[in-house]
Amino acid sequence: MQWDALRAMVREPDASARRLAAETFQSEQSFGVMAARMERNGLITRTAGLGRLRRHRPTEEGLHLLDLGNAVANEVFAATIGTLTPDERAVLLDLLTRAAAE
Repeated sequence: MQWDALRAMVREPDASARRLAAETFQSEQSFGVMAARMERNGLITRTAGLGRLRRHRPTEEGLHLLDLGNAVANEVFAATIGTLTPDERAVLLDLLTRAAAE
């Protein structure tokens, strides 16, 4: 979950907790608890925005952890979906897209 939150923060710098919760398929409360823990552990910073809005950004340590997570994800991808041919990946994408639409 932290890896996914870090990914979302890189995609959307200074995003609100509400936006990041939606991006990571969490409730705002769950995201807030996780973000507080990540801040205590030095992985992110949260700064004040307009009103009660808090902006979220990864720290250098958070970016390092993100890089480690990306390396693991790339290894898993290479060992699984990466073994498929381009045509097989296209079929898989089509099937997943159709399944998600139903």
